[in-house]
Amino acid sequence: MIAKDLHKSFGDFKAVNGVSFSINKGEIFGLLGPNGAGKTTTIRMLSTVLAPDSGQIIIGGHSMKSEAEAIRSIIGVCPQDLALYEDLSAIDNMIFFGRMAGLNSQDARTQAMANLKLMGLEERAKGKVAKFSGGMKRRINLAIALMGNPQLLFLDEPTVGIDPQSRNNIYENILGLQKKGMTVLYTTHYMEEADRICQRVAIMDGGKIIAMDTPYQLKSQLGSPDKVTLEDVFLKLTGRSLRD
Repeated sequence: MIAKDLHKSFGDFKAVNGVSFSINKGEIFGLLGPNGAGKTTTIRMLSTVLAPDSGQIIIGGHSMKSEAEAIRSIIGVCPQDLALYEDLSAIDNMIFFGRMAGLNSQDARTQAMANLKLMGLEERAKGKVAKFSGGMKRRINLAIALMGNPQLLFLDEPTVGIDPQSRNNIYENILGLQKKGMTVLYTTHYMEEADRICQRVAIMDGGKIIAMDTPYQLKSQLGSPDKVTLEDVFLKLTGRSLRD
């Protein structure tokens, strides 16, 4: 995946201002930044939801400008806001989104059961989502993003507000997907998450990327990487003032 000199404004507000980076096949790449840094706008452009004002996006060899539909067929998106029909069962949610991804009924059901099993929810397949815990809903949200076997997965705060067990399950699944060749763009406010699973991270602020390297190298710039945390680096670069 290649993003080159992306710009996006909303009126007079410059949300993304010249963002460029690439993600290697099979890499987990972290996109970090305080609220309002431009992360979500960047992901919305990369996932074809928003058109950039200028710049170039290439995913799987396809250009966003002329082949957006081809890009949609090879990406999966796990949004921060839960995208679930709470009155439906887990399996019915999965099949619905599988059909939306272009699968036929049989393939959608087969993939749905496989992904629910991956998330440890096979036995709750017929349970109504409204009665699930927050962690279970997050895991289904991720399972839905895997419908259609995407090559590139966008994960926007996939572990926010859940218990340590569900968070660890999601970590393990993401690392397992990477071993199978999946490429992942990961955003999080939990710096220890990014340090644990991302091969490289980019830190955004004010619509720009202000640092990009491996977590180890970024920590090394402040001191011993065994003593410095990625949160130390983040606060050093973005400041300690509160953001809305």
